[in-house]
Amino acid sequence: MPTWGLILERNIGEHRGLTWSVGVLGHVEGTGEEALAALRERVDAFDPGLFRKVVRRVVYREGDGFLVVVEPRFGLPHHYRFKAVEVVSDSAPPPPEPEPLPEPRPEPVPVPRRGHPVPPPPPPPKAWDADVPDRPAWLGRDDLA
Repeated sequence: MPTWGLILERNIGEHRGLTWSVGVLGHVEGTGEEALAALRERVDAFDPGLFRKVVRRVVYREGDGFLVVVEPRFGLPHHYRFKAVEVVSDSAPPPPEPEPLPEPRPEPVPVPRRGHPVPPPPPPPKAWDADVPDRPAWLGRDDLA
């Protein structure tokens, strides 16, 4: 199964001039349709967090991804490109396999010392409201004022 990269392209740096920025949102193994479905989930959950009031948010479908145009209340619209691209090669080594968790050790059995008996195990904890009656004893008494 091929590996797909989920890519976000956007403009950053408004005050000093716009610069394109590319970020990898994650990877998906499977078909191209599965990668687009995973990308669509990211698009729907995407919030640029730059605007206090968004007047309009439009999502367009492209061949291999989506274009999101966000129109703030004041200022120019911003656009974001989301793409699903197939990973052809990667120079980084693959991540190491996770080490298996060690098997839990059995609890040691207490060994009695000479002249000292082994204490019994503690009683199981009881429910926090086991001592509280369902109906208080004072309820319905006429002699209380």
